[in-house]
Amino acid sequence: MKETNEPIMGLGNPIEGKNFTGEAWLKTLSAEPGFDCQVYNVTFAPGVRNSWHEHSVGQILLCTEGVGYYQEKGKPAQRLKTGDVVNIPANVTHWHGAAPDSQFTHIGITPKASENEAQWFEPVTDVEYAEAVGSK
Repeated sequence: MKETNEPIMGLGNPIEGKNFTGEAWLKTLSAEPGFDCQVYNVTFAPGVRNSWHEHSVGQILLCTEGVGYYQEKGKPAQRLKTGDVVNIPANVTHWHGAAPDSQFTHIGITPKASENEAQWFEPVTDVEYAEAVGSK
């Protein structure tokens, strides 16, 4: 395991499962039922990304630390840095994760959480990832 810096909102717990290529952590920040909105901190170790996925209502990312990438299927990747905001439309297939040489943390916001389902697809391949970050 590489050394992990403690993000401003805390590291949280390791994310288990097949939808991440390596070490990543999740910390729930708010899941107040009356708000129907989930807010969470996700930290990716360098080079780690999640699989292609989409959200039925959409998602918002607030980039808080490090350097990362966001890519919609069929479009060039966007390099993300601290202070960037990504508004992900409903049903847009995408991935996000850390740059090869930087830990990356974002706050994720899931609006209308009671009806906003995530659908996961295939992993982002090493070739896709290299193409996405290599041109930046």
